[in-house]
Amino acid sequence: MSATVETLAGLERCITLNLNPAEIETEVGKRLQQMSKKVKLDGFRPGKAPAKVVAQRYGNEIRGEVLGDALQKEFVDAIRANQLDVAGYPRFEPAGEGVFKATFEVYPVVTVGDVGQIKVTRPVVEVADADVERTLDVLRKQRVQYHAVDRASENGDRVHIDYQGKIDGEPFQGGEAKDFPLVLGEGRTLPDFEGGLVGMKAGETKTFDVTFPADYFAKELAGKTASFEATMKSVHAANLPEVDDAFAASLGIREGGPAKLREEVASNLSREAKRRIQTRLKEQIMDGLLAITPFDVPKNLVEMETRSLMEHAVSDLKARGMKEQDIKLGAQTFEPQAKRRVALSLLLNGFASANNVTADEDKVRAKVDEFAQSYEEPSEVVAWYYQDASRLREVQAMVVEDNVVEMVLQRAQVTDEPITLETLMGKA
Repeated sequence: MSATVETLAGLERCITLNLNPAEIETEVGKRLQQMSKKVKLDGFRPGKAPAKVVAQRYGNEIRGEVLGDALQKEFVDAIRANQLDVAGYPRFEPAGEGVFKATFEVYPVVTVGDVGQIKVTRPVVEVADADVERTLDVLRKQRVQYHAVDRASENGDRVHIDYQGKIDGEPFQGGEAKDFPLVLGEGRTLPDFEGGLVGMKAGETKTFDVTFPADYFAKELAGKTASFEATMKSVHAANLPEVDDAFAASLGIREGGPAKLREEVASNLSREAKRRIQTRLKEQIMDGLLAITPFDVPKNLVEMETRSLMEHAVSDLKARGMKEQDIKLGAQTFEPQAKRRVALSLLLNGFASANNVTADEDKVRAKVDEFAQSYEEPSEVVAWYYQDASRLREVQAMVVEDNVVEMVLQRAQVTDEPITLETLMGKA
């Protein structure tokens, strides 16, 4: 048996495999003989069915197995002999008596370009006291309590209203509600609608007009003006908790009070800022590496990654309650992302291999500890990672990426850009 290799377009290769039909038939006979000794067929005792009957029943199945095994062995021997690094799976096609063609792709040789050409803008952020106070305000609003007041409504109040809207004197679908709760100023409804409710006291009724935007989601209402009659049922003022020991305790800070709480908030903000900066740097560097390193991406791997992304998306939508028949997703939706992911994986592997970039144990543990810090029981999270080799490999891959980013940053054209934390959080 021998094999010849042909180079096709791009990464495609074709191996011609020559099998010996006599050897195939001999092996088929051996397997059928072995099977006839134990197979059970209707009308015969186990192992007593005539060889001809067994061959009629199982001959095609056994021949397919023998042929598949022979092709696989011959293919593996051929790619080893020719030192081919196969990407994905081969496609076997008959090409004559005992002759088969195996078409497949090989991994590209990735030679990273000059990283000195890469331009990177690195955000520089300092967590200020104002950032801490802004975060505390968010935490306070998440724990807001409301109490009834006997005054006109203001922005920030929670109100309950009855209302009915009409267009050209006729009610419209969705234009009526009873005891509807609304926090004024939150923007849950149209500004004109909320604005019409400001200044009303409980028990008052008011009529006001609201014009729906031209791009309103309900097309039948877009651009039209409705007249609303609203009755204020109740007005409740917001009562934000003070930043005191009790507030700190409600957030898990048992000792140290507000000072310790502010320290924890600042630490969390710094950690989040670091993560977002790293993400933005990594995106710029990956884009830069792809730009300076052109290479063909195996279509087979892109197809596999596309299927994986699509299956994950479908699974996620089903978990959210969507019915499978209602999910309309095509491969084209995921192909660009799949191609980028495959390309980056090949590129990172190539760069890491060429520059001896590895994931040393200390950095892996530091990364795990970093993940664990945002949980109440960090030690349990650390143990969770180290209990499963696959989880740890994911962290190791992240560390390799971080090391690549760090190495490229040392050679790239880096410009520091001081920005506020608020800007970073809004753009990252």
